[in-house]
Amino acid sequence: MTRRAMSSRRVEASAPGKINLVLRVLDQRPDGYHNLSSVMQTVELADTISAEEVPGSSEISLSCEGTDLPVGPENLVHRAAQSVSHRLKRSVGLHIRLHKRLPVAAGVGGGSSDAAATIEALAVLLQTGWSHVEMAQIGRELGSDVPFFFHGPTALVEGRGERVTPLRIDGERWLVLANPGIAISTVWAYGKLVESRSGARIAPLSRAASSPAEFPVSWDQWLPLIENDFQTVVEGIYPMIRDLRLRLLGQGAQAAMLCGSGSSVFGIFSSEKAAKQAAVELGCVLGWRLWVTRTGMKHETPRAVN
Repeated sequence: MTRRAMSSRRVEASAPGKINLVLRVLDQRPDGYHNLSSVMQTVELADTISAEEVPGSSEISLSCEGTDLPVGPENLVHRAAQSVSHRLKRSVGLHIRLHKRLPVAAGVGGGSSDAAATIEALAVLLQTGWSHVEMAQIGRELGSDVPFFFHGPTALVEGRGERVTPLRIDGERWLVLANPGIAISTVWAYGKLVESRSGARIAPLSRAASSPAEFPVSWDQWLPLIENDFQTVVEGIYPMIRDLRLRLLGQGAQAAMLCGSGSSVFGIFSSEKAAKQAAVELGCVLGWRLWVTRTGMKHETPRAVN
């Protein structure tokens, strides 16, 4: 009887994108991954995950709107649902809908955020009672960025991505996200970064081992610190990305930087009006995909819908 009641519900979760205010790639680990020292920040632009239980079935089905993506086990949403089922030690019939708004293979964490939102949505739907820590443990097996999305909107991320320390930045900023329409593989970007280095170890954030209270707490303090180890490498191979970053600065962005390992670029603006004006100007010149959004302010809990 309880199963029947749960099956009539649908749970919806927001899957926000992210930017890296700081992204430093450190030494390579024995498992082949690299240690990271990064500060991540969510944005309001988001995908949406909708999940419902299918009575009498043990299959997981996925549909996708907004872009052409595989809907089988190669999709992180599907794999996240499988991981939930494995953790519960029982097969659950599920139908999941993914509405994509975030660009794909663009450095804004869309796939990782979708996976985290799927885990959270299913935890609510199936009434698991899992904490964010428990859900992050499931997520870290799916990707290095996944655990962050259980602790946003702002956090210091270290190790392979499993060590997440929430931070606070007072206020908000408006963003222009721009994507040139090219996909950059994370594996490819890491390979190019390793090739470009002389072998010297890069130091982590100077205050990474200190109390989170010692980090800057205002956007004005953070703006001069924004950096990304991938930027020089990616811009050297894709000059249009450097051109886009410089154009954002020319339109009044307080800072502009590559998103993750690329290919999107973000510009930070002090107001919505300034961001929208810059997007209009750049849209006329470049014709690339542009979004005006703002920094995420809090983590949203999945909700049941009719």
